[in-house]
Amino acid sequence: MIQAKIARNFPRGIDSTGFQLEVEFDADAGLTVLYGSSGSGKTLTLDAIAGFATPDSGRILLNNRILFDAEARVHVPPRDRNCGYVFQNHALFAHMTIRENMVFAAHRLPRLERHRRIADLLERFHLSDLAGRLPSEISGGQKQRASIARALIAEPQILLFDEPARGLDNELRADFHALLGEMKRSLQIPMFLVTHDFDECLALGDRVLIYDAGKIVHRGTPLDLLRNPGSATVAKLLGGFNLHEAEVLALDPGRQTSRLRIFGQEFQVPNLRGCFKGDRLTVCTRSEELLLVDRPGDNRIRVAPVSALERPQFVRVDFGNHLVADIPRRTWAELRETTPVWLEIPPSAIRQL
Repeated sequence: MIQAKIARNFPRGIDSTGFQLEVEFDADAGLTVLYGSSGSGKTLTLDAIAGFATPDSGRILLNNRILFDAEARVHVPPRDRNCGYVFQNHALFAHMTIRENMVFAAHRLPRLERHRRIADLLERFHLSDLAGRLPSEISGGQKQRASIARALIAEPQILLFDEPARGLDNELRADFHALLGEMKRSLQIPMFLVTHDFDECLALGDRVLIYDAGKIVHRGTPLDLLRNPGSATVAKLLGGFNLHEAEVLALDPGRQTSRLRIFGQEFQVPNLRGCFKGDRLTVCTRSEELLLVDRPGDNRIRVAPVSALERPQFVRVDFGNHLVADIPRRTWAELRETTPVWLEIPPSAIRQL
């Protein structure tokens, strides 16, 4: 288990804005995803855990061992933290072969144990036939596997991944996802993944920390975040949400329902928290939960497509007014030429922010 409280301040300079990282979290075995925009502090958090960056204040404990404590002036060097780190650029030594890279990472192990571990990992990651090559002589996917194998050589107590799938094609990305899933099951240690891809969060993450401007603004499982992004800021960071201004028309706590005015007409929604009749609020909807239909009805709005973007599994249709829906291909083929059409927003798809 890791427990961390990290604060790091970068003062404003002549040619740079100031930045302050201030986060606190803990994590057990499994994969924790750090998700957010560029420059929000995700990689800096990994660097602080690994010992490459020194926080101004705070404390980091790994399995009850103190790695950093500002008050006690404890800062364990990176080489002694037993952290495996997989960098964006793989960070393999260019002048060493793949085997030599692994030997360097395993230099503290006894000789026989070192040779056994290297042989096992080369075989496990399908690198045995490439062990004598330099990093410049292998592909991007092979470099990634070599970097992960090197990170595992000393049996780390925690694994850190900084956008390791960046730049990989779809096939290699799928291979990496399968590999990471296997490691989650077999290693049973805390693992942290920095990514900008929410599909990776859904596919791999056990929990997600949402970063914005140096702070964790929301946390939960991937499905929790889909059901309740919590704020407009988080909804925008996650993507796939439509944001709408609404007015409360009626509240019925007994039936656990409410009514809102959105787009100038009434919609039934689940019971609203902490609201009064006449209040104005922001609600959100997921694009894949909206339904295109050929007749009017409750919770339906008449729409006209503005643009359509083909995707592998669906068609993303923009109806204007910040209203985007992911329509199944068959439905879109049947209704795209139909006039008029309606978009149904089911009550359960309307979430209070």
